[in-house]
Amino acid sequence: MEMDAIINDWKQNAERHDDRNFKFLRSLKMKNERAVDRAARRLHKEAFSIIDCLQCGNCCKTVSPTLTPEDIARIAAHLGMDAGAFTTEYLTESEDRGLMEPKRLPCPFLADDNRCKIYEVRPTSCAEYSHTNKPQFATRSYMHSGNTLQCPAVFYIVEEMRARGLKHAGW
Repeated sequence: MEMDAIINDWKQNAERHDDRNFKFLRSLKMKNERAVDRAARRLHKEAFSIIDCLQCGNCCKTVSPTLTPEDIARIAAHLGMDAGAFTTEYLTESEDRGLMEPKRLPCPFLADDNRCKIYEVRPTSCAEYSHTNKPQFATRSYMHSGNTLQCPAVFYIVEEMRARGLKHAGW
């Protein structure tokens, strides 16, 4: 499948398939964890070999990353600011206790060409997005379900995992 086809499928079907995909993701908790993780890693690699994030950038436009105190110190230093000034200018308290998030979306560090202006020092939550290649994939059903609506790659991974099943050759 080509990138344009994946993006079009995501745009047309992500919301329509939301309930089905959530139920599927929840069902993975009853499956063999190693098989689920192996399938997720393979589909993650496949999806991101097809999809160029710079052609989309939707995550940076619609998802608020959380920033740890370490993220804040690292980014502030990179920008030549102290952590307090950086926090005041760009951040607000997150619902996740002890964390911060951008005051607004799209991300203030998203350039017009969908590149991250602070890529080398970006928040850990950004560096780890889409979270689909991490161990214990099945424990993140709520996160992955929400991300299918934000990211065509996550939608592709979940749809393909559901369609192929865990008994797909090599999984």
